[in-house]
Amino acid sequence: MEHLLERGIFCSRWLLAPFYVGLIGALAALLVSFTQELVHFLANIMTTSSTDAILASLALIDLSLAGNLLIIVIFSGYENFVSKIDVKDAEDQLEWKGKVDFTGLKLKLIASIVAISGIHLLKVFMDIPKYSDEQIRWMIIIHCVFVVSGVLLALMDYLVLTAKKKLYQ
Repeated sequence: MEHLLERGIFCSRWLLAPFYVGLIGALAALLVSFTQELVHFLANIMTTSSTDAILASLALIDLSLAGNLLIIVIFSGYENFVSKIDVKDAEDQLEWKGKVDFTGLKLKLIASIVAISGIHLLKVFMDIPKYSDEQIRWMIIIHCVFVVSGVLLALMDYLVLTAKKKLYQ
């Protein structure tokens, strides 16, 4: 009975697979959004001011970072919690695939969120008249919360790693 229960618990990890398939759908949706932004930007390139060109570029960078974040979560999450991805014969292996553990995933996740938030804040600063002082204040507060959260998360991981090293010496 115990073996059957443990086998069932172990196999339950496959319930996560549809989540990763859903994230692939989200990545496709980001691609559509990226394409729309790019087409709109290129269609208006001759009449676009330098500020608008920078804002459009930042929007594309923002979407690209979000896509990168999804790829990291899809690959790392699937490999850490469901199953190893076996594509040995693929010539363009991802260097980091199979090497990002849960701690690395958390740090990459928060770093990406901070980068996306920073780019969004830069877009706001490039077009500051569109926003109220209160909106800007909240955006800065939220960005600072992301930054502080990232630093604290990295510090916690560093402290755990240091404690483990001392324990095994």
